[in-house]
Amino acid sequence: MYWLDLLKFFKKPKIKPFSAWQIELTTRCPINCKMCIRETADGWLFGDMMIEDFKKLTPYFKDVETVILEGWGDSLLHKDFVEIIRLVKAEGAQAGFVTSGSILSKDYISELINAGTDLIGFSLAGATSGTHNSIRVGSDLNGLLGHIQTFNQIKADKRLQKPSLHVIYLVLKDNISEIPRLPQLAKEIGIEDVVLTNLIHITNEWQEEQMVYNCDRGQVNSLNPRTLEPLNPYEDLIKEAEANAKELKITLRTHPLSPIDIAVCEEDPLRNLYISVDGKVSPCVYLYPPLPSPFKRIYCGKEYTMNSLSFGDIFKESFDAIWNNLEYTKFRDCFTQREMMAREVYSLFADTAELKKFEKAQLSEPPEPCRTCHKMLGV
Repeated sequence: MYWLDLLKFFKKPKIKPFSAWQIELTTRCPINCKMCIRETADGWLFGDMMIEDFKKLTPYFKDVETVILEGWGDSLLHKDFVEIIRLVKAEGAQAGFVTSGSILSKDYISELINAGTDLIGFSLAGATSGTHNSIRVGSDLNGLLGHIQTFNQIKADKRLQKPSLHVIYLVLKDNISEIPRLPQLAKEIGIEDVVLTNLIHITNEWQEEQMVYNCDRGQVNSLNPRTLEPLNPYEDLIKEAEANAKELKITLRTHPLSPIDIAVCEEDPLRNLYISVDGKVSPCVYLYPPLPSPFKRIYCGKEYTMNSLSFGDIFKESFDAIWNNLEYTKFRDCFTQREMMAREVYSLFADTAELKKFEKAQLSEPPEPCRTCHKMLGV
């Protein structure tokens, strides 16, 4: 669910209609993360996308900058994963994925490199084994770090720049104290890019208690004495990590810990989309989890029942028919309108004290399914 964070490291001009397609190859995963929705889900739908079905998607990749081969499972488990990467590359798109790395081996790493993989994000939940292993149950931090070093060694031996390797660190209350040491850890294993990301889809009490960001400004415990703006109690740890990263020449990307006004969420359904393991086309991964519909979501302390949202089956319909159908168009139009309004506001009131007040008053509502998603808080 952190694939967009990887794309921030690529400066390639946007010359294709779509920035990214996220494609779920499997809903299986070898570990049991405490922050995953599978932890409290009933009726998890296990499955793999058949390579024959995946091949139906390849003609569309010429219009896509990056294909992220990731969903609610770990794509390394897919028996045809290396061949699928080659299929993506053959159509001129970048190929990437995020993984726990649990089932990697030296041979598998060589295959992924030889297939032309462009970018890989490795999921961490702690800078020490005790913390990481207790949150990503079944994962071994030392083993994962060893796999990353193997990637770098093979790349060096072959004098290759790709795949570009990144650390994706999910920030929780149980691990935020270890963030300042993360840049040093990254340096030691040859990683130059680190992303701190927040917990978004929450389904149980433990996950809710682990949130480090604030849902609204009224929840903040204190104010910045200089600006009188709300100050998240964890900001100092983030700033310490940023200082350490700067000193070590590590790129550290963070997300806000308090809500900010955004017109279009980071998933950007105007230029990105998600395709589930069964071929359903949805605006984003959070709207079509592998669960019986309806499914549970906790948003800012309140429980909601959500219906799975898709606009068609790409294995049975043409993409144009799905993308241009009336309901999907209406969904995107909500964001298009918000984006246009935000641009107008900014052009009129940029650098003035009135900007935020005017923006809040003028932006129209996002689509109904997105109103209870933490992504819309900009965190």
